[in-house]
Amino acid sequence: MSATAVHSLWTTAATAADPIAKIDAPKIEYGQLSPVLIVLGAAIIGILVEAFVPRRSRYYVQMFVSVVALVAAFAAVVALAADGYGTTKAGIAAMGAVAVDGPALFLQGTILLTSLVGLFTFAERRLDPEAHGNRVDSFAAQAAAVPGSESEQKAVKAGFTTTEVFPLLLFAVVGMLVFPAANDLLTLFVALEVFSLPLYLLCALARRKRLMSQEAAVKYFLLGAFASAFTLFGIALLYGYAGSMSYGTIAQVVDGTVQNVTPALAETMGNDALLLVGSALIVMGLLFKVGAVPFHMWTPDVYQGAPTPVTGFMAAATKVAAFGALLRILYVVLPGLRWDWRPVMWAVAIVTMLAGAIVAITQTDIKRLLAYSSIAHAGFILAGVIATTPEGISSVLFYLAAYSFVTIGAFAVVTLVRDAGGEATHLSKWAGLGRRSPLVAAVFAIFLLAFAGIPLTSGFSGKFAVFKAAAEGGAAPLVVIGVISSAIAAFFYIRVIVLMFFSEPRPEGPTVAVPSPLTMTAIGVGVAVTVVLGVAPQYFLDLAGQAGVFVR
Repeated sequence: MSATAVHSLWTTAATAADPIAKIDAPKIEYGQLSPVLIVLGAAIIGILVEAFVPRRSRYYVQMFVSVVALVAAFAAVVALAADGYGTTKAGIAAMGAVAVDGPALFLQGTILLTSLVGLFTFAERRLDPEAHGNRVDSFAAQAAAVPGSESEQKAVKAGFTTTEVFPLLLFAVVGMLVFPAANDLLTLFVALEVFSLPLYLLCALARRKRLMSQEAAVKYFLLGAFASAFTLFGIALLYGYAGSMSYGTIAQVVDGTVQNVTPALAETMGNDALLLVGSALIVMGLLFKVGAVPFHMWTPDVYQGAPTPVTGFMAAATKVAAFGALLRILYVVLPGLRWDWRPVMWAVAIVTMLAGAIVAITQTDIKRLLAYSSIAHAGFILAGVIATTPEGISSVLFYLAAYSFVTIGAFAVVTLVRDAGGEATHLSKWAGLGRRSPLVAAVFAIFLLAFAGIPLTSGFSGKFAVFKAAAEGGAAPLVVIGVISSAIAAFFYIRVIVLMFFSEPRPEGPTVAVPSPLTMTAIGVGVAVTVVLGVAPQYFLDLAGQAGVFVR
């Protein structure tokens, strides 16, 4: 039979079988997805910059592209919120893949602002002494060079810099923007991978202590791969249970309100093992990302080994994205399973608060101390998640916004305290810092007081909102344990303040580097947010309250 005859047979068959001939084009609401698309476009431009722009100019071009993209994306989020997409016009975009609603826009705005502040710490080039007449940043001169090798020394001598960190940061932000807004399980998983992979790379790029940095990246990658595998397995089981990836459809199947049940679906719907194990595995993957006990083992090692700007960015933005996704899974997909997941989350929250606070007392490295502090904070935020009320959602949103700026500010201060080997992160080196550099010590003290939840700081407003929501949601014993954990945590924050202001400075102690306006801005924004959200939090609490309704 000739080729033309085969072709005509095929086309006849295609037109006869109507569904094959007519494939509907996907309907994409580009306006509602604009914050994500702007950052994605900039990340792709960043890759082209690496390919085509001369090495000398790359840093400035990348910096410009990244700042413009993050500011434009934030403006797009504000425009969508002003247009009512956070309240009256909230809906599902991109053929059911992405939700555009209050929590999504609030979290996206928070992620974009923290990423912008984090970007300033990435771009800092005045802290390290100049190498061969070239200013250097926190990142390896040439990522591919073996630490300590001749090729690395040549790269330093030639003044190379790893400007790829800017597009990597933007790709991570793209994944983080989609993660809390994902409205089906496949989108959730793709977003998880899109923001995890750049972070694994960024963790390995420290200029100093490169072996430690690479070890941190390998640990993060291996454990992250495990967590992703758990999530994927959970997605497969939930799909097997409900016959759909869509959050809304799964929620209906869980509630038993689903229409037109096929015999195959009726068979799997009766199988609660698929539902319970699948949900547990997905939640496990998300708890890994927020750093909750017992999935927290990566946190101290990665926070200590990664370049400090990356640690600050990761500690702030990843927590916001992961808690957003966790809220959406528990409140939109699994509200019908509330009596099953609440007791488990109670246990996780209690262990996380206590373990984070108690183990932090034993730490001698400032970055490890902040890592255990972030684990304790994950427990406090989980108290708000457990409330299962609208106040629970808005209190978590407010806490995440307050916590993220304090975290970036604190890690930015850590980059300033340096000795001959780079950053001086051992606590003993911080003794007497208040006499050497009163301003830096005072700023760090403000951040520590905010972490401790002392009144008139954003930390107090956030903790108060979360604990109030938990108490009203019937979790009063959890609040008592939270307050005890806060008291334990306050001990080691105050201990650092005492060490800085009431100890004698050592003659061979570290110096405080004078940063460029970039790091000053990052620290200044952190202090401003800490004070404003502590002294006058009501406007922002109301904003979080308005944004606290998920679209179903």
